[in-house]
Amino acid sequence: MAATDFLAKLAQLLPKDRLYTDPVDCYAYAYDNSRIFHSPLAVAFPIHAEEVQAVIRLCNTENVPVVPRGRGTGTAGGSVPEVGGVALSLERMNRIISVDPDNRMAIVEPGVLNQELQDAIKDVGFFWPPDPSSAAYCSVGGNLATCAAGPHAVKYGVARDHVLGLKAVTGNGDIIKTGCYTSKGVVGYDLTRLLVGSEGTLAVIVEATLKLTPLPKHTGGITAEFADTYSCAKAIAAIMAQPYTPSALEFLDNGALTLIRGRHKNLLPDNARAYLMIEVDGAEQEIHEATQAILAACQVDGLIEAKVAQDTKALWAARKALSPLLKDIAPKKINEDIAVPVSHLPELLTGLEKLAAQYQIANVNFGHAGNGNIHVNLLVNPDNGDELKRAYACLDEVFSLVLSLQGTLSGEHGVGIAKRAFVPREIDATTMNLMKALKLTFDPANILNPGKLFP
Repeated sequence: MAATDFLAKLAQLLPKDRLYTDPVDCYAYAYDNSRIFHSPLAVAFPIHAEEVQAVIRLCNTENVPVVPRGRGTGTAGGSVPEVGGVALSLERMNRIISVDPDNRMAIVEPGVLNQELQDAIKDVGFFWPPDPSSAAYCSVGGNLATCAAGPHAVKYGVARDHVLGLKAVTGNGDIIKTGCYTSKGVVGYDLTRLLVGSEGTLAVIVEATLKLTPLPKHTGGITAEFADTYSCAKAIAAIMAQPYTPSALEFLDNGALTLIRGRHKNLLPDNARAYLMIEVDGAEQEIHEATQAILAACQVDGLIEAKVAQDTKALWAARKALSPLLKDIAPKKINEDIAVPVSHLPELLTGLEKLAAQYQIANVNFGHAGNGNIHVNLLVNPDNGDELKRAYACLDEVFSLVLSLQGTLSGEHGVGIAKRAFVPREIDATTMNLMKALKLTFDPANILNPGKLFP
């Protein structure tokens, strides 16, 4: 079918103000935070599940790709319309349908912003633990599509651990319901956990039943400074080996510390080359006991100082603003969010330093150390062909190092376009073939976000 005929049919499903076909209007939906650009043929803005269903059914009939999209904050290209088609923006499906504190649940549409949800449930004493640094801008639907997390995942888990059920539309245009409205439920296959993290390749989420968590009564802070990365990594392993789980455990390497020092004078010590920001929460007695245990675990060779932090708001704000500061070093960042078992962090972090030195690439590492989830940033000038070549050769060895340490290529950002070429190094052919068969069960015509996840 000609594009004009398809667009005419699409225009019958949505009003003019909720369908973009002008390339100028569509351009804002051609990229995400990966800065990979591919323009869609059209952008559709449904406001209820039946409109999502109608658009997908038309696209299925006409064999036109559909790329679901939240707010475009992803860093792996997962919402980029690589092969054109329809960008299905769910940003206007933004209702918080219900908040049920008695059952510790909320039902929301996918376009609700993470921070909007947090604000709505705070007054009744709850929070939703996934807390990516883009919480003010990212949508719950996008969080579920990538199984997002954030600093508090070390204690509370990732998005998959905080969703009880979903309503979604398959590639055939069928509306399915997964999970249940109770915290226990074992009837049928666990399709909820399958859909979370599938990056819109299996079905489009149109409603989510979320599990809420009571806000902690108190929080406490600890900071620890180290002379080198290796000693800091040893302390991380020791912290995670003792009985008290921190509610956040963030690692900053020397490059990250230098960037923050440049923007925030006197916020950080001058002599530290690695740094931990630690948060504990709970009752006052629990915080006291956890703090003492964590301070003891920090007592490794190479520790400069570990201490209770009375006010960490400025430090956390600087940590959340760290990613944009990377442009101070180089205009392009190759940003990976690998994860390894915590016990292997010493080998990982020292290995990253050696690889960056070997390939002469600027490198800044920080992240959620309690999960072994480190954001590796290789910083380059994209106009320097030789530097770019060295950076990608370095990245290849970074992935080899991660997999040799029983790690994974992505802890929370997803695969999208950016990592798919490396997926066969982590997932064997037999398992991948099963995943592809599952994809075609949900989406026989392969119209939902085609080409993502798999090479």
